[in-house]
Amino acid sequence: MKPKHYIIGDVHGEFDMLMALVAKLPQDAKLIFVGDLINRGAKSREVIAFVRNNAFAVVQGNHECYILDNANFFLEAIELYRQDKSKKNWSRLNGTETLLSYGLVTDEIDDEVYIIDNPSIIEQLKEDLAWIASLPCYLELGTFEGYDLPIVVTHGSAGDYWHLKDENFQRFKQICQSNREAPSEDASIFNIYGHVIHSEVKVAKNHICVDTGSGKTFEGAKLSAYCVESREIFEVKREDI
Repeated sequence: MKPKHYIIGDVHGEFDMLMALVAKLPQDAKLIFVGDLINRGAKSREVIAFVRNNAFAVVQGNHECYILDNANFFLEAIELYRQDKSKKNWSRLNGTETLLSYGLVTDEIDDEVYIIDNPSIIEQLKEDLAWIASLPCYLELGTFEGYDLPIVVTHGSAGDYWHLKDENFQRFKQICQSNREAPSEDASIFNIYGHVIHSEVKVAKNHICVDTGSGKTFEGAKLSAYCVESREIFEVKREDI
């Protein structure tokens, strides 16, 4: 029997929830992530290492874009710190939780975080940033029995904009990372995506949203996975970890 495909929602640094969810899936499961591996939770570095070391498929989410943008500011701040130890504070930007997971900044004090200069870890961060930059904005899974349309995985909803892939790729990429509107019934693909939090995995005629709040602190926040072949849904609640 061929391994089945499991699409995992936005993890947002919740490594322990991810491990608990993976434990519920078959050992030969083909894991695919809809992006936003990082930020919010405390273990972004561990999530990245797990996905990278296992060569799992993943698309780039908007939080990956945030860290790519803001890490450059941090790396510049590191160089300033090396030249002048008094320049130890780093203004909070989207991605501080990720840098905390690498041990490169302190916990927040008076709305500021403070730099920790660790050359070997900084090199690891640079390697991980290069990997993040290489991630695609979509994955075509092709046709599956029981589905009328080819399946495409993105971070944000892209079902109504599939034609832009060839017409205006830069615009298409932006949509894949940030669009929150569910596809219409006229969409030409079956789109599985995250980015928009629902209390349960949202299953519709031609799309599925698998973001159920991982990384958030509200009661009932979950990390979920959807099996393409069996249509089963697996989930782990924060309070169960």
